Amino acid sequence: MNKREAKSGFIFTKHTPKDQSPFEKLFDVFQELITHTSGDFDEAMDWLEQLDEEYNLTTEDYTLDDFVEDLKKKGYLREEIKVDGSNGLAITEKTERALRKRALEQIFGKLRKSGAGNHRTKQTGRGDEQAGEFRDYRFGDSLEQISMTESFKNAQINHGLGDFTLSENDLVVEETMYKTQMSTVLMIDISHSMILYGEDRITPAKKVAMALSEFITTRYPKDTLDILVFGNDAWPIKIKDLPYLNVGPYHTNTVAGLELAMDLLRRKRNTNKQIFMITDGKPSCVRLPDGRYYKNSNGLDSYIVNKCYAMASQARKLHIPITTFMIAEDPYLIQFVEHFTAANQGKAFYTGLKGLGEMIFSDYETNRRKRIK
Repeated sequence: MNKREAKSGFIFTKHTPKDQSPFEKLFDVFQELITHTSGDFDEAMDWLEQLDEEYNLTTEDYTLDDFVEDLKKKGYLREEIKVDGSNGLAITEKTERALRKRALEQIFGKLRKSGAGNHRTKQTGRGDEQAGEFRDYRFGDSLEQISMTESFKNAQINHGLGDFTLSENDLVVEETMYKTQMSTVLMIDISHSMILYGEDRITPAKKVAMALSEFITTRYPKDTLDILVFGNDAWPIKIKDLPYLNVGPYHTNTVAGLELAMDLLRRKRNTNKQIFMITDGKPSCVRLPDGRYYKNSNGLDSYIVNKCYAMASQARKLHIPITTFMIAEDPYLIQFVEHFTAANQGKAFYTGLKGLGEMIFSDYETNRRKRIK
């Protein structure tokens, strides 16, 4: 064997951390803190000061005051007047975009860019993406679909090289594939249980929502994503509001969330529609016809549960699959989700917080490869 011949296999080298400026190092920590504090700049800076005292994040040449000044100069902070009339600082839209991009990289990894970024189906015809298959030209096919290389090849085979002639019978068309569009509603449980027992569940849910919104808007811009939150009631929120999302003293009105999700999807013209629901607790609240709330946090209330099953069945009739991401391991809650999923003929994942983002990303990518019927 020639010693100069290239060898195949893995080459391991010593890890060399990327060179970051003092601002970049602090900005990484700041973005994590501002997400945890739901956009509260003062609270985030209090945490940053404590971390600085413990881990010496700053130096005499670059202090926290220098960092704040750089945040303002770079457009990450804006001055505002607080409710009490005092001056303060708040994050800007540029920071909100940075948080979404960071969440995408954290949860989904640095995804490879694709071309047009739409959802493929298995149906060929007069679409807008080449399928790599050829057929004879038919009346009505557009000129853009004609494969000139294959057509010239046919002409040479059929008529010879001496007197080149190209007829209609020589024309070959390359099949294209239709592209679908997906409309997704992401439901986030903001009931009080999302921060109970010393476990912060709302921050990972926010990160997933920010990452998913950044992924869809950059890779599949023709798709739509609506985000709603549900506690005693349900209401839609804008993507830019995600960093500020927090839990409240709410019960879990899953029915209200599903009603709003289906109402949002009814307005979409896309054929493919789906609901992602992130929740950690049992349904414990519904709104009665007279406007009063019926609440019961003790076990699974049959009245509330049956309302949930009815909504799941209604979504199935509308061809809207529901994927539930359950952040709980209680057997009776798992049994509820299994019955709920069966009523909708959807899917359910029982997951901890660590794998939540990867599961949602994987399921979104799986659904975009098929046509939901």
